[in-house]
Amino acid sequence: MAWVYLVIAGLLEICWAIGLKYSDGFSKLGPTVFTVVTLVGSMILLSMAARSLPIGTAYAVWVGIGAFGAAVIGMILLREPVTPGRVFFLVLLLIAVIGLKLTAPASAGDV
Repeated sequence: MAWVYLVIAGLLEICWAIGLKYSDGFSKLGPTVFTVVTLVGSMILLSMAARSLPIGTAYAVWVGIGAFGAAVIGMILLREPVTPGRVFFLVLLLIAVIGLKLTAPASAGDV
């Protein structure tokens, strides 16, 4: 179950990272509330995953999911530049996250 918590935490990290952009420096109420709620949810789920996963692995995967997702959504929704270099390094980041999952030690709470 720890990996499920971690993936959901990573998806919520994408939400709050993008929410930061839409909150316009926390000056817009709706996006600010969305950002805070998804941030808190992400942290709670990360802490639940870290109960049984090594913190280094859990944190790295959480950050990787968030960074990858925020960058991709930034390119799609916010029209941020799509360059060969960015795509290359995003692919490397995705490979690293998958590699961490595949090489993580088995844990009591792992499914």
